[in-house]
Amino acid sequence: MRNTLNKSLLFSLTAVFLWSTVATAFKLSLEYLSFPQLLFYASLTSAIIFLILSSWRTEKMTVDIVKSAFSFKSSLLGFINPFLYYIILLKAYTLLPAQEAQPLNFTWPIVVSIFASIFLKQRLAATTFFGLLISFSGVFVIATRGNIFSLQFNNLLGVSLAVGSSLVWAAYWTLNLSDKRSSYVKLFGSFFWGSVFTAVYILFFDSFEVQSIFFITGAVYIGFFEMGFTFYFWLRGLELSNDKAKTSTLAYISPFVSMLFIAFILGEEIYLSSLAGLFLIISGIVFQHVFTRPKS
Repeated sequence: MRNTLNKSLLFSLTAVFLWSTVATAFKLSLEYLSFPQLLFYASLTSAIIFLILSSWRTEKMTVDIVKSAFSFKSSLLGFINPFLYYIILLKAYTLLPAQEAQPLNFTWPIVVSIFASIFLKQRLAATTFFGLLISFSGVFVIATRGNIFSLQFNNLLGVSLAVGSSLVWAAYWTLNLSDKRSSYVKLFGSFFWGSVFTAVYILFFDSFEVQSIFFITGAVYIGFFEMGFTFYFWLRGLELSNDKAKTSTLAYISPFVSMLFIAFILGEEIYLSSLAGLFLIISGIVFQHVFTRPKS
């Protein structure tokens, strides 16, 4: 039992650590690649990873994955995430410092609760509403860089895109929850179609040309550790956990660790408003989880 718990913790914390590096990887990669290029090569890398992971588990799963990739469900999920979600989020990263884009995007757990209430007919508790207010007060602090009474937003478009990406993720989560196929089947289908949609976008609005093949390594890293293997580590951690709700709260460590990478690798001077806003966003999410109790 203890060995299983240790494995669960190891897988989960590995995923949290790797996700913590992604905001920094986004900003570094966007210095050399356009955001559609970054998304294309990262999505393609992830699709290959999940194809390999499926074949490693069972041959039948590989067959199921390839068959389901050409279904309407896979194409719809792939359009929403990774295509639409990352097109919006990566554009936000081109407009905002990483220390602002990353916590603003982390409002998705609250938005997921709202979508669950609207589309899955789950009751919206008062605690969820108060958690929403707390989290979005953090958004306001970050968006105004602490000048909350000035009503002047430093970059309204960037803020809107970063927060808006959480709406897209919540839509993906809602549809994904109602899809009972294997996680590996769904993830391969999503990233396969995400690569296709991004390739079409690049053909019309961007270019595949890069100055050096070396610049693609950042996208491959993101494909491995934002979209690919990290999902595997996270899923394995949850599978081995006896308390999945408790294990899932480890994800809230990620944005704080991410700030360390942003400060020491990107060299961004961390604003007090970014830390205060992030604290409020996470507090709202934790408040919702701690004080909302399902009916017995």
